[in-house]
Amino acid sequence: MRVGLTGGVASGKSTVSAVLDELGAVVVDSDVIAREVVAPGTPGLTAVVGEFGHQVLASDGSLDRPALGRLVFGDDDARRRLEGIVHPLVRARAAEVEHAAPDGSLIVHDIPLLVETGQGDRFEVVVVVDVPEEVQLARMVSDRGWTEEDARARIAAQASREDRLAVATHVLDNTGSREDLRRVVEELYAGLASG
Repeated sequence: MRVGLTGGVASGKSTVSAVLDELGAVVVDSDVIAREVVAPGTPGLTAVVGEFGHQVLASDGSLDRPALGRLVFGDDDARRRLEGIVHPLVRARAAEVEHAAPDGSLIVHDIPLLVETGQGDRFEVVVVVDVPEEVQLARMVSDRGWTEEDARARIAAQASREDRLAVATHVLDNTGSREDLRRVVEELYAGLASG
């Protein structure tokens, strides 16, 4: 079974992904792959630098993610140009990982921008990790040290909560404790793995 997993920034999607991995799912993490495809020496990094200039490179030749983020998260055109480079590379690598999975595996594609990139219909099940925007803001400011302005810009650059919920087969509410979330994920995994 192919599952799409998504959620807004600071929703707890990565925690859900980690629990699913522990339980035995094959997790295809788009964030991890997105870093791989723009690592030093890759065609992806060359393309990003070609599009945005050497200002997006760190002193060691790697991608300076904060610098790139400042360029694209307030500029829809720049963000679309970046996505046009990175997303096809991520999808190709994700397909390779999926094809290497053992037969009968529960395959979970962890895709932060699943809704934004119109991928909901690629999966038999779409799981959305959900929290109110106020919770996202509080977590980004207190846990990640972001400014409220940067946090709001990141949230605004993503699909709305309503748009994510509209594609969901299952919604995991993450406003409780980590233990509450783990229990819900275990129940979800048991249901998906058996069916």
